[in-house]
Amino acid sequence: MNPLSASPSRSQPVLERRRLQEPYPTYNVVVLDDDVNTFQYVVDCLVRYIPAMGPDRAWELAQRIDSQGSAVVWSGPMEQAELYHLQLSTEGLTMAPLERT
Repeated sequence: MNPLSASPSRSQPVLERRRLQEPYPTYNVVVLDDDVNTFQYVVDCLVRYIPAMGPDRAWELAQRIDSQGSAVVWSGPMEQAELYHLQLSTEGLTMAPLERT
C-alpha cells in the first residue's frame, strides 16, 4: 500500500491546512518638486486624476511638495497606483518610483 494514499489512522495526527491572510500591499504615489510646473498646474493635475481630491487638499500637497521636496498624493493597491502614477507622469509632473508600504 502506498503510504501517500493511505487514509490517516487514529494514531496519525491530522494536519489542518491554514490559510494565511496577508494584507493586500499598498503603494504610495509620490510627486517630486521641480522647477518646471506651477503650483496651479500641480493642483489641477491632482484634482483631475486622484479620486476624491479636492482643490484645498491638492493645494496643501502642492505646498508640501515645494517645501519638503515631495509628497505622497495617493496610497492604495498597486494597479491603481500604477495608473495614477502614469497619468500624472504623462501630464509632466516629476514622479518618484512607486513605493511599496
